Amino acid sequence: MCVTSCPPRACSSKHAPPPENESLLENLSILGVDLASARRRQPGVLRRHLTNEQGLAHFLQSKGADQETVASIISRFPRSITRSCEHLEERWRLWRNVFRSDAEVLGVLSRSPESFFRSSDNKNLEENICFLMTLGITARDLHRLVTTAPRTFSNSVELNRSMVEFLKSVCVSFGGKDPERFARTVISRNLYVFIRSTGRIRANVELLSGSLRLSHAEALALFQSHGAQILDVSHESLKRNLESLRTKLRSLGCGEDELKRMILNYSLVLFVSSERLNQKLDCLMDGGIHVQQVVQKPKVLDFSIDCIRQRLHDLHGLGYDFQKSGIAVLDSSRKRFLAKLERLSSAENEDARSPS
Repeated sequence: MCVTSCPPRACSSKHAPPPENESLLENLSILGVDLASARRRQPGVLRRHLTNEQGLAHFLQSKGADQETVASIISRFPRSITRSCEHLEERWRLWRNVFRSDAEVLGVLSRSPESFFRSSDNKNLEENICFLMTLGITARDLHRLVTTAPRTFSNSVELNRSMVEFLKSVCVSFGGKDPERFARTVISRNLYVFIRSTGRIRANVELLSGSLRLSHAEALALFQSHGAQILDVSHESLKRNLESLRTKLRSLGCGEDELKRMILNYSLVLFVSSERLNQKLDCLMDGGIHVQQVVQKPKVLDFSIDCIRQRLHDLHGLGYDFQKSGIAVLDSSRKRFLAKLERLSSAENEDARSPS
């Protein structure tokens, strides 16, 4: 451990922060740490008298990290140097229960130091892992939770359990017969639910089911599919985007049935901001697409307006008939779209060579 003393310093104000630990700064500089980045992220750490930067560096190197990786981790999450060697060993053991190898753990650590170092409560981490495993959460989803939403494991087990119980109650309220499976499915499709409040999730469930007048079967199907992914969105944003979509579709001659069908087909259109959504719909309408086609294939609204515009231009140039052939080609992958263009171009050239 690095124990250093700071020289006496006159304070110009009783509210002035204590000086940085010069010995610590020197140690971090030798390790290659970006001190400017560390100051910006967690400045208080650099004033500490008791730290473990050397122990952390040795520990990470023993797991396969090079010096550059060690420096990067400390630069991005300086509080990592406050963890004892015993704590690091125990936390690594717990993570290895989820990951297949030390290299895999180190890879996540390198990308997101916060996921490993944010919480110092190893017991809570272990209890959360055990709790989630008893729910039947797969190893793959547990892996994704640790890497994507690590704050889940900073929550108390009681808080995470309350979210699971809430999700079960949602299933029961819609007449579902397997609430545990419902909860697992929602968690698998939306890894952020544990770091949101049950109040937000409840408000979004009520908004979508009530505003769209969903039957119980429709609600269960929606929330166990793509609808799960919008449950953690800010309630005000979801409400605003839903109302904007309703207004836009109404201006295009659509009613509540079309609004409902579009969201049941692909609720992620509600992630798109009101302004961008209107621009994309206008672009498609100007390109000769019928609004009912978008209602049936709303995933096309995922693409940028520049991409939509370019695809319309390319297809029009080859005489593509959207009313006859549909719009599925517009929401295909880039590779498939280019292959489609090549086939259309070849067919057009053959027609041009054929004798009249």
